[in-house]
Amino acid sequence: MKLSKTFVAAATTAIIATNAMAADIFVIGGKPDDPFWSRVKMGAEDAGKVAEAQGGSVTWLGPQNYDNLGPDAAELIRQAIDQGADAIVGPDWVPEAMDPAFEAVVAAGIPLVIYNAGGIEAADRLGAMNYVGAVDYKSGYAGGEYLSNAGHKNGACVNTLPGAANIEAFCNGFNDGLAAGGGTGSVLQLPATAFGDATAVAQAVRAHLLQNPDIDAMFAIGDGDTNATVSGVAQAGKAGQVHVCGMNFNDSILNNIQQGTQACAIDQQGYQQGFFAVSILNNFVNYGVTIPTREILTGPGVIDASNVELVIAGVKAGAR
Repeated sequence: MKLSKTFVAAATTAIIATNAMAADIFVIGGKPDDPFWSRVKMGAEDAGKVAEAQGGSVTWLGPQNYDNLGPDAAELIRQAIDQGADAIVGPDWVPEAMDPAFEAVVAAGIPLVIYNAGGIEAADRLGAMNYVGAVDYKSGYAGGEYLSNAGHKNGACVNTLPGAANIEAFCNGFNDGLAAGGGTGSVLQLPATAFGDATAVAQAVRAHLLQNPDIDAMFAIGDGDTNATVSGVAQAGKAGQVHVCGMNFNDSILNNIQQGTQACAIDQQGYQQGFFAVSILNNFVNYGVTIPTREILTGPGVIDASNVELVIAGVKAGAR
């Protein structure tokens, strides 16, 4: 989804008329080649078109990898401060490592929005203006509840980013969603180097299923890992027996759901996370505009066979 040329032109005209001050906004996010984070980045940059028309800018800062996620992200936050950010957007992935850096943002008088991870609790704790994103626990819970309602009783959450608070929340929510329907959940914990490594995840899933033949449901914490989990299920000879749900989606995920090799995907609308967070800060810096709703939720939504065709149409239209 992109801003139309007409909209940008109209916004530019209005901006010139009001002589608004420029806002240099820094956005901390994931690797830009990460499929989910590329959509978040697009949303932030599309909102940034208005900031740029005002003479401002949007700068994306992401880690090279996820091996040392908390400390690396904290360093990016400090870089944004040092580079003179007028406002900062960031996810609270690993609070113990990142909170001191966020506290430095607020202490410096720089407006802050927490997005994607941490929830309104992190925004309140840190003194941020808003939280934009899904509630991580509820996202995982939605997946567990869905599979439980479909009759699955023994599930495992594939965690490839151990120590990340949002990922732990996904898995806790998934396990609780299964438990609410009388099932049992567990966690297959892998090293962070496995995140996005399709071969490593698939092999680990295959081995885990062969060692634990009672498992009939699996949950993955990102679209790449979900595809790998589906592959691991097939390699274990469990296709059609072990149903898979996972966070986020891409073209392969939608095809999986169409073909029946994946039960569902949990959508947290990454584009909206980036777009809303940047828009909120740009309007605040320029005009003092605040949003009375401090928790702006973008999910969770469930994509399954009942609505996958509509989602595909939305992707083709550039709206998803």
